[in-house]
Amino acid sequence: MNTVKIAPLLLVFVEVAQLGSFTQAGKKLNLSKSAISQQIKRLEEELNAQLISRNSRGLTLTPAGEMLLSKGAFLSEHLFNTLQDVNTEKEQPSGVFRVSIPPFFERNILVPALKQFCLEYPLIKPEVLVSGRWQDLIHNHLDAAIFGGKLKDSEYKAQSIGRVRDVFCCTPNYMNQAGVLHQLADIEQQSFIATPWQKDAIKLYRVNHEAEITFKTNHQYFTNSLSTLVDMTMAGMGLALIPEFIAHHELRQGRLIRVLPDYHGQDWHFYYLHRYSHSKPIHVERFYSLIKHFFSIANENL
Repeated sequence: MNTVKIAPLLLVFVEVAQLGSFTQAGKKLNLSKSAISQQIKRLEEELNAQLISRNSRGLTLTPAGEMLLSKGAFLSEHLFNTLQDVNTEKEQPSGVFRVSIPPFFERNILVPALKQFCLEYPLIKPEVLVSGRWQDLIHNHLDAAIFGGKLKDSEYKAQSIGRVRDVFCCTPNYMNQAGVLHQLADIEQQSFIATPWQKDAIKLYRVNHEAEITFKTNHQYFTNSLSTLVDMTMAGMGLALIPEFIAHHELRQGRLIRVLPDYHGQDWHFYYLHRYSHSKPIHVERFYSLIKHFFSIANENL
């Protein structure tokens, strides 16, 4: 496959997909609508896959198109940032870049993002604080912070990273001892491991239903640490509600199993916080885009 030949077509596809219009993409790229259409057709021929469905309501992406957009948007943004760096007359960003992240963001999200970030900005010295609690940027001398949950009122700017949800998990050995769980009431007889947000009553939702269910737990164990919650569950001590992207690897390896798959806990919304009202420094914006990209990858197969 000739990637040099396909790359320009991919960039055109990203503009069409993001704008949802051949006409608007043509205006942005200074090309005619027919020229845009021809390039999309060439890309589909090169990939031997339909990427866009055209109907009376407009454009919709096929599954192949959705997948290509998730990858191609990152390439397009990376190319834009590269050209911007080349053309800018500003000095290369340097100095300490201090950021706070929640537990379990390290391995599959922060580390690959930070590795790429340091390749692009070699004069920056990152400092990472891992904490599940709200971290005030000014008080903790932070350039940025990643936080999951309900935001506090503040003057800081928040950019969305994405959402995850809690799912019921336990080890296969625990399930063998506990027996099959068919309904929520069966949890009352189990060793439930609770957290501060699940201690007395938990909010649950049925898959594909918006109605909220309040379920009172009779917990056997309690911890205020997400890391400890996972460790206790992995040790076979009981049943727990764990954020899906954290449990994902263990579920795939068979070390944990999903229980009551028709139910899930609350969604956790993760945000990227910074102090800049308008034009952020380029490295602060770039770090956000990298974190969002690897967060998306960590969740794309859930």
